[in-house]
Amino acid sequence: MNLTISGHHLDVTPAIREHVEGKFAPIERHGDHITRADVTLVVEKHQHKAEANLHVAGADLFASSESDDMYAAIDALAEKLDRQVIKQKEKRRGH
Repeated sequence: MNLTISGHHLDVTPAIREHVEGKFAPIERHGDHITRADVTLVVEKHQHKAEANLHVAGADLFASSESDDMYAAIDALAEKLDRQVIKQKEKRRGH
């Protein structure tokens, strides 16, 4: 899986990059059908927002989350994407 991390009004530090990669590792273990993940981290006033697009075989998945803390936003984003990937995987298996 190709993981692209970008920041809007935010410098992506090595610590943030490591945290995102660590949270996306379990998602990657669900299968090799995930080809690319684009993560955008945004800071607007006092809100931290994390958005991601996942390109999987047969679909494109999108999720976003907001929080007062960037790490909490990344954690919530990873949980949402994990549920979506599992649901997509079950759909593929059912067909």
